[in-house]
Amino acid sequence: MEERIRQDLYQYLLSCGKIDERMPECPDLEDKWPELAQAYLPDGIREFNAYPTVSLGWVMFIGMAMATYWDKDWERYGQTPNIYEQMRNQRGFDCLDEYILEDVLHMKGDGLKQLNDLVAECASRTNNALIHAHLEPGTPEAFKAYVACLHQLYLMGMAVQLKRLGYHMELTD
Repeated sequence: MEERIRQDLYQYLLSCGKIDERMPECPDLEDKWPELAQAYLPDGIREFNAYPTVSLGWVMFIGMAMATYWDKDWERYGQTPNIYEQMRNQRGFDCLDEYILEDVLHMKGDGLKQLNDLVAECASRTNNALIHAHLEPGTPEAFKAYVACLHQLYLMGMAVQLKRLGYHMELTD
C-alpha cells in the first residue's frame, strides 16, 4: 500500500513540477517521523471518519513545516520537544493548515490557495486509494495502511517544500 501511494503521489507531483525527479534525502526530517506520527495519530484517527482528507492532508502540511524548520534553524527546531503539539496548539487542529500556510510558510493570496489546493488533491488521491483498498475499518491492516499513507504524505510535503525553498535534488558525479 505504501509503495502504491508513494508512486501515485510522486507521479502526480512530478507532473505538476512540484518535486524533482530525484526525491530528497533528508535524514534529519525522516528521523522525526516516528515522533511526529505518534503525536499526530490520536488527532488524525479521531478526525478520519468525518474528515478523511483533512486527517490525511494535514500531515503533508506538517512535512512542509518541518522542511521549513530544517532550512531555517534545525539546531533549534530539531531539538524542540512535541513540535507537532506546538504547531497544533497555535490555532487548534481544525486550523493547523492555516497556521502552517500563514505563519510558518508565510503564504498569502494565490500562492496560498494553490498550495492548499495541491495538498487537497494529494489527500483526496490518497483517500481514494484507501477506499479502493477495501480494508475493513478498525482492523490492524487498515491502521497500517493509514499510517503508511500518512508517512508518504509527510515525505511528499517535505519534498514539495524543499523544492519551493530552492533545493534541487540531482545526481552528482
